[in-house]
Amino acid sequence: MGAVGGPASTAPLGWLGIVRLGLVQSAIGAIVMLATSLLNRVMVVEYGLPAALPAGLVAWHYAVQLARPAWGHGSDSGRRRTPWILTGMALLALGILLAIAALSWLAARSVFGIALALVAFSMIGGGVGAAGTSLLALLAARVMPERRAAAASITWIMMIAGIAGAAGVAGALLEPFSLERLAAVGRGVAGVAFLVSIAALWGIEGEADLASAAHAQMPATVPFRVALRELWGESDARRFVVFLFLSMFAYSMQELIIEPFAGLLFGFSPGRSTQLSGVQHGGVLLGMVLVGLCGTFGGGGAATMRRWVVGGCIGSAVALVGLAIAARVGPAWPLTTNAGALGLANGVFSVAAIGAMMGLASAERGREGVRMGVWGAAQAIAFGLGGLIGAVGVDIGRVLIGSTPETFSIIFGAEALLFVCAAWRVPRPHVHAPPVVLVHGAPA
Repeated sequence: MGAVGGPASTAPLGWLGIVRLGLVQSAIGAIVMLATSLLNRVMVVEYGLPAALPAGLVAWHYAVQLARPAWGHGSDSGRRRTPWILTGMALLALGILLAIAALSWLAARSVFGIALALVAFSMIGGGVGAAGTSLLALLAARVMPERRAAAASITWIMMIAGIAGAAGVAGALLEPFSLERLAAVGRGVAGVAFLVSIAALWGIEGEADLASAAHAQMPATVPFRVALRELWGESDARRFVVFLFLSMFAYSMQELIIEPFAGLLFGFSPGRSTQLSGVQHGGVLLGMVLVGLCGTFGGGGAATMRRWVVGGCIGSAVALVGLAIAARVGPAWPLTTNAGALGLANGVFSVAAIGAMMGLASAERGREGVRMGVWGAAQAIAFGLGGLIGAVGVDIGRVLIGSTPETFSIIFGAEALLFVCAAWRVPRPHVHAPPVVLVHGAPA
């Protein structure tokens, strides 16, 4: 993937460079949407497969992302991160095409179809891990501290835009549905996403960066286990792992149950519950923009990022307490306003967390990848488990408790408690001495 030594890029990224990396995030989001949303619906509705099958495949793609620290360490050991990002994008693109190819065998209830789908979703999870981790490491290494909040906002908003844009285009082109149309749409989205990634990354780690890196003192490459052990020995790194796991677990728990909640207890129609979800996601976008603007014009240092993270977590907890009360109050509760407030707080904490992650990852030059990998793995596992446990918890609670309002109230209350615990685990910023250069685990 590259010569041994730290990544070459040292020049700070300008706004155009940040937007270019945001385009790569858009490309990742577009392909992942096909795997986790479109194929999920096609398997269950068009092919009549058990809902547990696509849910299990999506959960597996999250499990594969436990390898994120290894991908990140690999990009740390190369002179460039670009080849690692493009390798991940290639895996992701080929994985979605293989997943679509597996559909005909899955429809025939063939064991070969399940095996092929597992391989495909392994490639999708590996591609997301390799591309996403290396991209975040590149951002952490190249974005100036005062621009990290804005960079996190820009890249995540662009990812959401990529998901929405691909969903709209794919939905229009799939009418009337056929497997041939789906394959053509898959090839188009994957091909465009890969080409956009190549164009966006072209020259971003240029010769000027290579020349400056050649004269810079960079950390020597250490074995993966050593790098992981050193990272885990840092109390702030461990606290951030726990924070990410708790907050993302709580965040994803409500993702799959808020629309059923609105339908079961408030009598919302499918269209109206979808609009409610739209209000929530609109709040997420507003929160992301708010953090980006305030972080850019009001200071985006570590202390500021921590305040936004904690504030977003507490705000999410308050909004979830509101939903717990709504479960008991019923239609008289302002559910739409509550959902919008939850989305706003979620957007604030998630983008601020990415900005804080960049700051912590850049504390030791040349180790951004393995740090981003560890935190990305915690986030992926929490997201996969949270969605599953939230949905299963509703089913089990309704059976054991015998009351739908009581069940939702307990689950939303538990999520609020998780957010409060997450806020308590956010590391406090320290005044750091100049970075220590490590040679095989010891100060140089």
